[in-house]
Amino acid sequence: MNIVTPFFQQCTQNPQATAFVEGEQTLTYAEFKSRIEKIATCLQAKQVQNRCIAIALDRGINAACAIYGVLSAAAIYLPLDIKNPATRLQFITQDAQPEYIIGQGKAPEWLENSAIWLDIDPLLSTQAQHITPLSIEPTALAAILYTSGSTGKPKGVALSHQALLNFSSWAGKTFAINEQERIASLAPFHFDLSIFDLFPSLANGASVYFLPARLILSPSRLTGWLAEQQITSWYTVPSLLSFIALKGALGTTPLPHLKRILFAGEIFPTQQLIKLADLLPKVELYNLYGPTETNVCCYWPVDRQRLSAEGTIPIGLPACNAQLSIKSDTGELQVNSLNNFSGYWQQGKLQPAHSTSYATGDKVSLNRYAEYAYHGRLDRMLKCSGYRVEPAEIEQCINQLDSIENCAVVGIKDSTSGQRPAAVVVLRKGATLSAAIKPVRQRLPPYMQPCQFIVLDSLPVLSNGKIDYQAIQDLFHKDKSPK
Repeated sequence: MNIVTPFFQQCTQNPQATAFVEGEQTLTYAEFKSRIEKIATCLQAKQVQNRCIAIALDRGINAACAIYGVLSAAAIYLPLDIKNPATRLQFITQDAQPEYIIGQGKAPEWLENSAIWLDIDPLLSTQAQHITPLSIEPTALAAILYTSGSTGKPKGVALSHQALLNFSSWAGKTFAINEQERIASLAPFHFDLSIFDLFPSLANGASVYFLPARLILSPSRLTGWLAEQQITSWYTVPSLLSFIALKGALGTTPLPHLKRILFAGEIFPTQQLIKLADLLPKVELYNLYGPTETNVCCYWPVDRQRLSAEGTIPIGLPACNAQLSIKSDTGELQVNSLNNFSGYWQQGKLQPAHSTSYATGDKVSLNRYAEYAYHGRLDRMLKCSGYRVEPAEIEQCINQLDSIENCAVVGIKDSTSGQRPAAVVVLRKGATLSAAIKPVRQRLPPYMQPCQFIVLDSLPVLSNGKIDYQAIQDLFHKDKSPK
């Protein structure tokens, strides 16, 4: 079964229902289906089944059309963050080796590989043909989402139709998604939170409203938008919800239609969750947990009676019929689930996962309620504004700069985004910090750019000669001021 098949079934049942709203543009299920069929017809003629097709479009209706069109042609969608630096986009496209890239207008300057650029406007102008999503094996790949890699390079997490369908079915039932739902969509399509916005929503007849990105910087206007659009469900990151709890005017902006808020991607500071829960007493709150490789494997319906400023928030109970276990010697959470990724996509092909169980790298335990409690990373990976960030990738970028002799990156706590990367650097003779790090802003997306720098004569090391990351962490605890 194709992940988009439930959407096509909804089209038969209620074709005039609203599928998407973006600004002043509204698209019914029938209109969305027509656009999908135009794209899929063109792609099927190119025999793209099981091939990777990148999508270089901003979050919105056109990008959603492209994703559903690619999947209807039984191809694999690879969403690109077109706001990323050119070097990162070049690496991803060279590594993924997509056969085609769907964008808008002329091919961008960063496109250097052999992929063929397809302008979406001509695709949407073609004659639509009635199609039925091609029948495929459940294990066939549906999506490739690139994350920050521990080797210093981004890596593509390959997800099957089975994985997406398993999550979509669970989410639809667990959160009672139906044709009356209005779902706010803010997650970029290269971020795994978007899977909720794209698939369980339309599989169950709901309407998806694209939240304007500009409102992120104005929490009171964002709250006003939620009220005006009568949003019922929203899946987003804790850092933004914390911002809204503090400055979103929730006390004076009623949200009578809002039923539930789901959050994931980073730790929600308990005091700020308490504030949000108090301001929205009738709204169901859910903490969802899982790396991109497993999507959601654990969840906790927030129990307001158990929230305390001194306590932490559990990640809760198994989700999506996942089988969870804790490695006895390290406390590492292991996940066996139909959600689990198929492997990593490298150099244009799948490198299959070695096991049906995925080791998360997260330390957990069971609390007295038999729920899973999260105790942090066993490795160095950070969670920054909901994004998974490997310090090794930032270090590699900084170490390539001519003025840098060496560097090390750690994560420091941040009240709004959970964690932020911070760097210590050793400069080459005659270099200045401001000049040395200027290229970082052109090479890394904002959430990966270190928020603080400390200059040292040499990096601290352990007795075995390895970098002493704890000593570096201590430096930032002693010196809170940005450099």
